[in-house]
Amino acid sequence: MITKNELDRLAEKYENENFIKDDPVQFIHRGKYKEDKELSGFIASLFAYGNRKMFISKINDIYERADNDISNYVKNGDFKNLKGIEYRFSKDYDIIPIFNILHSLYNESKGLEELFKYSFIKDRGEKYDHFLDKVVDYFYARAPKDAKQGFYHMLPNPKNCGAMKRMNMFLRWMVRKTPVDIGIWNFMSPADLYIPLDVHVARQSRDMGLLTRKSNDYTAVRELTFKLKSICPDDPIKYDFAMFAFGVELNKNKGQK
Repeated sequence: MITKNELDRLAEKYENENFIKDDPVQFIHRGKYKEDKELSGFIASLFAYGNRKMFISKINDIYERADNDISNYVKNGDFKNLKGIEYRFSKDYDIIPIFNILHSLYNESKGLEELFKYSFIKDRGEKYDHFLDKVVDYFYARAPKDAKQGFYHMLPNPKNCGAMKRMNMFLRWMVRKTPVDIGIWNFMSPADLYIPLDVHVARQSRDMGLLTRKSNDYTAVRELTFKLKSICPDDPIKYDFAMFAFGVELNKNKGQK
């Protein structure tokens, strides 16, 4: 198994400002104010699957439609110019309702932080997935009666025991304070986070001897997170960079051969 010193060196190598420009985390760094940052991060995380260049292009498209002012766009609630937008499994009739729900959330409360904080504190001491259940249930309860699968694909149900990679990635951005992550939420600590598990992280963690489970599901997320906590209890998810960026670089190098 890889050693702590080796993991620390990899994390230090890849967790720097150079990582930002090619990652969806770039969108939270565009925001000037807290609401801009958290809304940019949440919306970016919804689209962050599939081909990296394609989903970053799609998020840029949304930014342009919002006149590069996501918080005002969401608060104003006029999403007619999202007509025709689509990404992979989701069409405009899947995407626009999410913006409508965000509009209501920000006009009726303090927004995403209040929603996540309430859900986290309410379920403190229970399983982590119960916390994510409450967040996702907020959107499901306000979904159109005829909501299609594309809506639910944007906001996966934790009860299905998937990895919840995008939600865990968003939380990493919001909670950790580093050159990459912005750390503007303090109701939970980096020690409370779970690994954003994707194919790169899963492959590298197995190669490094950190993960034994073969399926990339929520059980694998828990196994890997607890292993990383045994190595760095205060900030286990810093090793996301050691595995993800290293895995991406390896794939690039293989493609060049």
